[in-house]
Amino acid sequence: MTEAKIKNRWDDIPLMTEKKLLRMADKHYMNDEQLAFFRHKLLTMREELTSRTSEVKERLHTNESIADPNDRASLEEEHWLDLRLREREAYLIKKIDESLQDIENGDYGWCEQSGDPIGIPRLLARPTATVSIDVKNISEHNEMHFSDNR
Repeated sequence: MTEAKIKNRWDDIPLMTEKKLLRMADKHYMNDEQLAFFRHKLLTMREELTSRTSEVKERLHTNESIADPNDRASLEEEHWLDLRLREREAYLIKKIDESLQDIENGDYGWCEQSGDPIGIPRLLARPTATVSIDVKNISEHNEMHFSDNR
């Protein structure tokens, strides 16, 4: 399917509000309206991250010659933080792309481990979530339990 066909498919569906999304009955979970809502949300997030990444790239490519060692150290720390930010944002963009692909495949909103719904409130808080809150809690509990026993 080409990008134009994907775009046209979703553009025909009017965007709903978050309030309407939360009021929808469970039987409508991940219908086309909900998928269009989350697709738009993910695309907006991706656009914002891409824009910020470009700004960080520009800052990193700016060559400043600073004689003062303290100022140079501060600049190097800023560059390190920018690199860290860029790395985290690149990872999030990857997660967003995976979520957008899940929307196209019909897998979005469903826990990749249990197959249960992830839930609208969780997806609103974290649109790239791939597991339900129950599975996430069990995973975190196990991590805590096993890390304490080392």
